Amino acid sequence: MPQLSLDDAVELTRTGDVWIFRGASVADRAIQTLTNAPVNHVGMAVVLEDLPPLLWHAELGRSLPDVWTGTHQRGVQLHDLRDAVVTWRHKYGQRAWLRQLVGPSEDGGVTPGMEDAVLRTIARMDGRPFPTTPKLARGWVNGRLRRGTSTEAVYCAELVAATYTAMGLLPADRPGNWYDPGSFWSGDELDLQLGAQLGPEIPVDVPVA
Repeated sequence: MPQLSLDDAVELTRTGDVWIFRGASVADRAIQTLTNAPVNHVGMAVVLEDLPPLLWHAELGRSLPDVWTGTHQRGVQLHDLRDAVVTWRHKYGQRAWLRQLVGPSEDGGVTPGMEDAVLRTIARMDGRPFPTTPKLARGWVNGRLRRGTSTEAVYCAELVAATYTAMGLLPADRPGNWYDPGSFWSGDELDLQLGAQLGPEIPVDVPVA
């Protein structure tokens, strides 16, 4: 599929769209291996009327200010989307793809009720810590066995899954730790509800700094 420029991708993105990242560092490869996924990071776009497009995700770094709290923090964060993608490309060496959500509203997006669910999820989960590598591995194994975890730490795929579940797009009976970044890649069959679906991966061309 032809690439989109970063500016065009940011302009096109709507709430619920998925942004997927893949790197080649030792840490990136470890996450891909631990979770048996072709990618190592996933976030969800949040596009509200009075704000620039945002990226809702969980990460170890604290390079950018969190839009919800106004502080630099690790773990679950809400960032300016363009700034986040540039950071993940330039600082972390990650390639980026956009998958657009075709939702149940008349215009193919999400409904006002789903937007409200997103905001409630952000208020509830922003600032939660990112799991350590051993906890990440145990959580993924438990998820495959359909066993939830009680930890407050949240991995990126768990966060997107929890938000999708709150929006009614994923079944509530599946634990969040069942999901990994590869669950949101087209090679996996993500069981979306309400007639929603994710489009194919669109590679995003991030300009050189």
